Amino acid sequence: MKKLTTLIAAAALTLGLAACTSISPVNATSNPVGSKVGEAETMYLFRSLTIKPKFLYRDYSIQTAAKNGGISKISTVDVLNKNILGIIGWTTTIVTGE
Repeated sequence: MKKLTTLIAAAALTLGLAACTSISPVNATSNPVGSKVGEAETMYLFRSLTIKPKFLYRDYSIQTAAKNGGISKISTVDVLNKNILGIIGWTTTIVTGE
């Protein structure tokens, strides 16, 4: 019985630490890839339910990411998604350019 309890606890810990990260290209322009990088991030809870509490939700638009990086000529736009079991997650817009 003790081994079963240990096994269940280990499985629960493994699932609790499970996370997923993906990065996807969204757009590219004919502008040369610059040295500046700008990011804008938001957090979410229960993505499938689209719960966006105001204290977590932030503007993560391309325009905000470019402004944060001091970019006026955008070269590329990528989106980074991270989540833990779909319960809590982060979406980051990454912009490069000059």
